[in-house]
Amino acid sequence: MIRTAGITKSFGELKVLKGIDIEIKDSEVVSIVGASGAGKTTLLQIIGTLDKPDSGTIFYNGTDISRIKGKPLAVFRNTNIGFVFQFHQLLPEFTALENVCIPAFIAGKSKAEAEAKASELLGFLSLTDRLEHKPSELSGGEQQRVAVARALVNSPSVILADEPSGNLDTENKNELHKLFFKLRDTFGQTIIIVTHDRQLANMSDRILQIKDGLIINEP
Repeated sequence: MIRTAGITKSFGELKVLKGIDIEIKDSEVVSIVGASGAGKTTLLQIIGTLDKPDSGTIFYNGTDISRIKGKPLAVFRNTNIGFVFQFHQLLPEFTALENVCIPAFIAGKSKAEAEAKASELLGFLSLTDRLEHKPSELSGGEQQRVAVARALVNSPSVILADEPSGNLDTENKNELHKLFFKLRDTFGQTIIIVTHDRQLANMSDRILQIKDGLIINEP
């Protein structure tokens, strides 16, 4: 499904990634762990095409996306990859339903089609009665579920999550952890999670640990 070969990335004199080779299978839940500053988020952003490596290649189902640029890359990202961030990144002036619809609108879907899919996903995530609420009117756990619905609205094959439970209390954290596996079992997505949470990492199918800019043996 996803394969990286020789991914390197530096920021000035600091070499963050020194040659990352990984392979992730279809419908696999993989956690990336490591100390703060080890390069976990940098690697996730490169896999998600939000950042470019200094060298190396990234393959999605055999296609080298390192060669795709500009608008075609943005279209690929929007239709194939869903993102879940630690701080939700919901737009405060829009309702839950409107926030979920945004990637669908970017993909050129009609208002009716986008709202139907968004409503279906919010219902799946037990948020049917919160569709018209703005982020400030939602709990932290509800905001994160809205963010998950937004990541799913274009039916991407890959979900990338960066410390998704880092801003949640214990109860909501546990619910979110279970949700990722429910999503995989229901929709078949490949899910890559950057996390410091050992409980979540241990639930994954596989753990990749970054140390000194390289993937080392699973802990």
